[in-house]
Amino acid sequence: MNAAFAFGLGLGTHNSKGEWLEVFFAEPVLNPPAALIEAFGTSDNLTPLDRQQLTVLEAELAAAGETRQAQLAAHLAGSESPVVAVLLREDVAPTTVPEGYLKLHLLSHRLVKPHGTNLQGLFGILPNVAWTSEGAIDITELPARQLAARLRGETLEVSCVDKFPKMTNYVVPSGVRIAHTARVRLGAHLGPGTTIMHEGFVNFNAGTDGPGMIEGRISAGVMVGSGSDLGGGCSTMGTLSGGGNIIISVGKECLIGANAGIGIPLGDRCTVEAGLFVTAGTKVVLLDSAGTAVETVKARDLAGKSGLLFRRNSTNGSVECLTNRSAIELNDELHAHN
Repeated sequence: MNAAFAFGLGLGTHNSKGEWLEVFFAEPVLNPPAALIEAFGTSDNLTPLDRQQLTVLEAELAAAGETRQAQLAAHLAGSESPVVAVLLREDVAPTTVPEGYLKLHLLSHRLVKPHGTNLQGLFGILPNVAWTSEGAIDITELPARQLAARLRGETLEVSCVDKFPKMTNYVVPSGVRIAHTARVRLGAHLGPGTTIMHEGFVNFNAGTDGPGMIEGRISAGVMVGSGSDLGGGCSTMGTLSGGGNIIISVGKECLIGANAGIGIPLGDRCTVEAGLFVTAGTKVVLLDSAGTAVETVKARDLAGKSGLLFRRNSTNGSVECLTNRSAIELNDELHAHN
């Protein structure tokens, strides 16, 4: 076979049973060249690698012309932490923690976009981990580690307990601003020029093309187009939170107002009024250019259409839709310095 999906040399953490808790891939490779695959050999997973194996792998990678991966193997050979090499020959669902983490790294390194890799079953594979000032710790081993820290006169800081770590402990993409790093999970895809404000949140397998201002929630599976803003407290319904199998997306130059939300994909240059949540079943009154009601449809019938303004009639409470004549433009001063 002379083609594969992805390759990575990773450095991670085991629990006391030798099980993987997490893996850091410094330089994951998408569509690795044939020379790298041949150097790797016939295995799909080498875990964990000892110093001798890494030295052999380094020599094989160097001979194959894969200088950067050879240098990485040399660095990892000096590590006291467990090391793994993962070769994904096909884009199939992950079956191990290292495979799952490699795929999450591909997303956050911008090597693939959301829905660009098979993540089926990932939740069931990744362990729930205590992310602490001493790194990843198995939940069942946390009390003993907390006691050990206290006996040393220290406090073990537990920043969160989750299956997914924060992205910035693994990769910080170029050209982005993130006000509160704990609100962006590993596996988020942030395009250049993206600003995530303090209340903004980006799940794994979700993100932005950039540039854009995110002050709301980008749920799993949702992609936000370039030039679009999500107002404070707004929400996008993802495939993990009630959106079913519908892929929700936001087109280019859209605005979702503060505390608003969508359960349908938006085309380009759409606006959703602050406080209005448009789900697929929402009854929407269509207005013509004169503001006259011409038809009532369900919001799903408008999915993906461009140039729409969704608003609520303040007199009768009905949700209305009319052509949005003014495209939303980003504040250049706000986004020019990422």
